[in-house]
Amino acid sequence: MIPEEKQDGPSSSEESTGLQAAGSVCKGSETAAQAQRGRLQSRRARIHQQISKEIRMRTGAENLYRATSNSQVRETVALELSYVNSSLQLLKEELEELNCSVDAEGPAGSEGVAVPMIPLGLKETKELDWSAALTDLISQHFGEDGASFEAEIKELADLRQAMRTPSRSESGLELLAAYYNQLCLLDARFVSPARSLGLLFHWYDSLTGVPAQQRALAFEKGSVLFNIGALHTQIGARQDRSSAEGAGRAAEAFQRAAGAFRLLRDKFSHAPSPDMSPASLSALEQLMVAQAQECVFEGLSLPAPAAPHDCSAQLRLAQEAAQVASEYERAHGAMARPPVQDYVPFAWTTLVRVKAEHFGALAHYHAATALCDGSPAEAELLALEQVFVGPPAPSEPRRPVLPQEPEERRKLGKAHLKRAILRQEEALRLHAVCRALRRVDLLQAVLGQALRRSLAKYSELDLEDDFFEATEAPDIRPSTHGRPEARAPSFSRGKAADIFHRLAAGLREGDYIVSVDGQPCRWWKHAQVVAQLRGVGAEGVSLQVATLLPSTEPPGTGDRRPALRGLLRSQKECGWETLTPAPARASPRPLLGWSRKAQQGRPGGRLCPAPRPLAAAPPPSSCPGRQ
Repeated sequence: MIPEEKQDGPSSSEESTGLQAAGSVCKGSETAAQAQRGRLQSRRARIHQQISKEIRMRTGAENLYRATSNSQVRETVALELSYVNSSLQLLKEELEELNCSVDAEGPAGSEGVAVPMIPLGLKETKELDWSAALTDLISQHFGEDGASFEAEIKELADLRQAMRTPSRSESGLELLAAYYNQLCLLDARFVSPARSLGLLFHWYDSLTGVPAQQRALAFEKGSVLFNIGALHTQIGARQDRSSAEGAGRAAEAFQRAAGAFRLLRDKFSHAPSPDMSPASLSALEQLMVAQAQECVFEGLSLPAPAAPHDCSAQLRLAQEAAQVASEYERAHGAMARPPVQDYVPFAWTTLVRVKAEHFGALAHYHAATALCDGSPAEAELLALEQVFVGPPAPSEPRRPVLPQEPEERRKLGKAHLKRAILRQEEALRLHAVCRALRRVDLLQAVLGQALRRSLAKYSELDLEDDFFEATEAPDIRPSTHGRPEARAPSFSRGKAADIFHRLAAGLREGDYIVSVDGQPCRWWKHAQVVAQLRGVGAEGVSLQVATLLPSTEPPGTGDRRPALRGLLRSQKECGWETLTPAPARASPRPLLGWSRKAQQGRPGGRLCPAPRPLAAAPPPSSCPGRQ
């Protein structure tokens, strides 16, 4: 066994340095926004309570209407149902306005005319007192004085308080990532399948305002991960996409948001709030991918005026626009399915349909421009005709050939413009249907400008002696040269020192060294272990250590052997640099799970973002394998 060594705690200067480092991370918090967000959350929760009350009244009235045969009672109940339905509609519209209030702010410093994006609001949470729970756990699990860790507990509480109001910037993302990393370290150190922290975490749904609470630390981690994705959407929506750099930053932000929602959907189960259900997360992920695809198109369309007669460039833009329309159609399909359609704002679903029609119209417009203004060589015609998709005739199972005669190409371009005008008019009609979208002047300006441009182009191609009906224009094949993908958020940006690094740091008496540099040393002789540790050079050595903790079962029941909880710790004797953690066991438990019942009796390790550095340990001096 490892000889007992007195672990000296960090000096006051070291503690102050750690607290100052944490304080620098908390600079990404906007405390002034707490009051405003709190008022919005209170209104959202109040409206949802009224909606729930009206729904209960409607259900009771419907049951009474079906149960009674008295005509007078049925007439009275029917009148009451009409009032309840009207109240429900008004409450839902008010809730929708609150959810869409974050959309009113456009890109910061934008000078161009761009379609507005859809950002998500952050989940709100109540204050949390860590002191009592962590003090008891430190005393019971590690046999140390929990009161001596008052500074660390306060640092964790301050970090959580700061992450409740992150700024819409990289500093805000660093703040959320830093707190998420600390939660992963807490999960690895304190939480086991048989024991939780004993804290009750309160969070509110970002769309409906429904409060949810659980004692699982996974709920806290999942909510923070959701806010990381939501903050990425707000940063992407605020970018100035009139430049290639701004469009690229916006696309990157939306891809990171899609990656956060995908990670949340894959690693979490049994979500207690609607916004974190698998169906909602799938719809949000598809929405963010579509918005990233829109940014890619905007970046490619910026140099378009420099080469308006380039047939290849126009057809490439046509395919890119068709790809954006296709992504938004998929997003609309995911958002319009139950139960997502019940709590996603109607303005969001309508805006997604508007964008699908708008970019579909742009695809036909660029195709018409390529046909009428471009002059491709004959060798390019065979490649260019692959852009157009049309149902093959029964007698001729090949795609339509791009016309070579200028007059035929003019007629085909006119047909594409006709389809573009029809789709742009449909986009304007959908915009007028939604009351929330009618107040977005920028969207109406973009749609109106696109329609006027198509009408002007159509008038140029329309001839007085053109008495023949234009042929039906084929669809545009969706294609892209830069398909965005969901990218996981970067948690290394919020990497900070482990707040509780003093707790069980280094090797202590009773620890077991189970591997050295990834090689199992269970059956090694004592001399081999000592020689291996003494021969460590500047590169250091990675140790895998298991710590025995007391059993949580009452005496006399069950297995009398102490419960073994593996604490995998990597260290370097020279410099104590962080090394790559040891590989996980064969059948690990899920990374994050809502249901504590499902985790009981399931073996496996716990994942933390990075191994914690440990204090130096003397070489072993007793029996091999057990140090």
